[in-house]
Amino acid sequence: MTTDELKALVKKLNAQATQAKMDLHDLSEELPIGWERIPEQAQKTYEAYARLTEARKQLAAG
Repeated sequence: MTTDELKALVKKLNAQATQAKMDLHDLSEELPIGWERIPEQAQKTYEAYARLTEARKQLAAG
Protein backbone atom coordinates (compact mmCIF):
# COMPACT_ATOMS: atom_id res chain seq x y z
CA MET A 1 0.00 0.00 0.00
CA THR A 2 1.39 3.39 -0.93
CA THR A 3 1.76 6.28 1.49
CA ASP A 4 -1.12 8.13 -0.15
CA GLU A 5 -3.33 5.05 0.13
CA LEU A 6 -2.41 4.71 3.79
CA LYS A 7 -3.20 8.39 4.41
CA ALA A 8 -6.59 7.93 2.77
CA LEU A 9 -7.21 4.81 4.83
CA VAL A 10 -6.28 6.61 8.06
CA LYS A 11 -8.64 9.44 7.16
CA LYS A 12 -11.48 6.98 6.48
CA LEU A 13 -10.82 4.97 9.64
CA ASN A 14 -10.59 8.14 11.69
CA ALA A 15 -14.05 9.18 10.48
CA GLN A 16 -15.44 5.74 11.29
CA ALA A 17 -13.88 5.74 14.77
CA THR A 18 -15.20 9.22 15.47
CA GLN A 19 -18.69 8.17 14.41
CA ALA A 20 -18.52 5.07 16.62
CA LYS A 21 -17.41 7.24 19.55
CA MET A 22 -20.29 9.64 18.97
CA ASP A 23 -22.77 6.76 18.73
CA LEU A 24 -21.50 5.42 22.07
CA HIS A 25 -21.75 8.90 23.58
CA ASP A 26 -25.30 9.34 22.29
CA LEU A 27 -26.24 5.96 23.70
CA SER A 28 -24.87 6.95 27.10
CA GLU A 29 -26.92 10.14 27.12
CA GLU A 30 -30.13 8.19 26.50
CA LEU A 31 -29.62 5.79 29.42
CA PRO A 32 -31.36 3.88 30.80
CA ILE A 33 -33.09 3.57 27.41
CA GLY A 34 -31.12 1.24 25.16
CA TRP A 35 -28.76 -0.02 27.85
CA GLU A 36 -28.84 -3.45 26.19
CA ARG A 37 -26.86 -2.03 23.24
CA ILE A 38 -23.92 -0.89 25.36
CA PRO A 39 -21.71 -4.00 24.85
CA GLU A 40 -22.34 -4.07 21.09
CA GLN A 41 -21.62 -0.37 20.59
CA ALA A 42 -18.60 -0.46 22.89
CA GLN A 43 -17.16 -3.37 20.88
CA LYS A 44 -17.73 -1.53 17.59
CA THR A 45 -15.96 1.52 19.01
CA TYR A 46 -13.07 -0.57 20.32
CA GLU A 47 -12.61 -2.29 16.96
CA ALA A 48 -12.77 0.99 15.06
CA TYR A 49 -10.02 2.50 17.19
CA ALA A 50 -7.95 -0.68 16.98
CA ARG A 51 -8.07 -0.53 13.16
CA LEU A 52 -7.22 3.18 13.22
CA THR A 53 -4.27 2.63 15.55
CA GLU A 54 -2.89 -0.14 13.35
CA ALA A 55 -3.21 1.97 10.20
CA ARG A 56 -1.46 4.88 11.91
CA LYS A 57 1.39 2.56 12.91
CA GLN A 58 1.75 1.38 9.31
CA LEU A 59 1.76 4.98 8.10
CA ALA A 60 4.42 5.98 10.65
CA ALA A 61 6.56 3.01 9.68
CA GLY A 62 6.50 4.32 6.14
